[in-house]
Amino acid sequence: MKISVIVATYNRIDALSLVLQSLETQSDPNFEVLIADDGSRPDTTAFVNDFRQQSCLKLTHVWQEDAGFRLARIRNLATQQASGEYLIYLDGDCMVQPGFVAAHRRLAQPHTMVTGSRILLEQALTQQLCAGGQWDWPAFRQQALHYRWQGQMNKCLPLFVHLPDHPWRRYPKFVWRRIKGCNMAAWREDVLRVGGFDEGLEGWGHEDADFVFRLHEAGVGRKSGSWATEVLHLWHKMADKESAEKNAATVRAKILAKQKRWGINQ
Repeated sequence: MKISVIVATYNRIDALSLVLQSLETQSDPNFEVLIADDGSRPDTTAFVNDFRQQSCLKLTHVWQEDAGFRLARIRNLATQQASGEYLIYLDGDCMVQPGFVAAHRRLAQPHTMVTGSRILLEQALTQQLCAGGQWDWPAFRQQALHYRWQGQMNKCLPLFVHLPDHPWRRYPKFVWRRIKGCNMAAWREDVLRVGGFDEGLEGWGHEDADFVFRLHEAGVGRKSGSWATEVLHLWHKMADKESAEKNAATVRAKILAKQKRWGINQ
């Protein structure tokens, strides 16, 4: 199967450069990359065009006008242009391990999505990596224990221990926890069947939980990508939580409405 990696970005070229460099190191080369750009300035377009000229990646830049935080919409636009059967959604501030695409391919099953996890990098380490401008996976992995001891990473063991597929990865029912929109994957046909991400959820927060819930309601299973697909999440300032609270309320209302319908049916 062909895989499409959809990388969301907005005005953060230094982080995006590291992410794309990490995708260049993949052990599994059978994938394309679509940059889902939520209205970045022209310098991001110039960067992508330059990067494309010297990269081995098949790279497509999908851009929309900056009209506020519209992550759901730009992901949907990129999904429509993707040619892969299987879609991996990744944020533009999350570097990946060399086996990232291969791990997602191993975990892929029909009508099943995978929600991965992340390793958080602190501000000082993020600034160091971005200032350097070059992604060097062997060097980073060699220093991982040191970074962890310094408190610059919240964990590092998943960089050294990768677990295979197993029934324990399956979620028997929908749960809100451990949903990370920065690292998740689903079949394109399933994504299109539920209408993609809910574009009514504007502003930061919880469009990923809504997406997973609607896939669940459509009969799509869910597996954990922990200890296989961990990404390295660069530090950034916290987003305004006002929209997150509003979006969370919308998603909870959908879940509650479904539970009430179940009660009536029973």
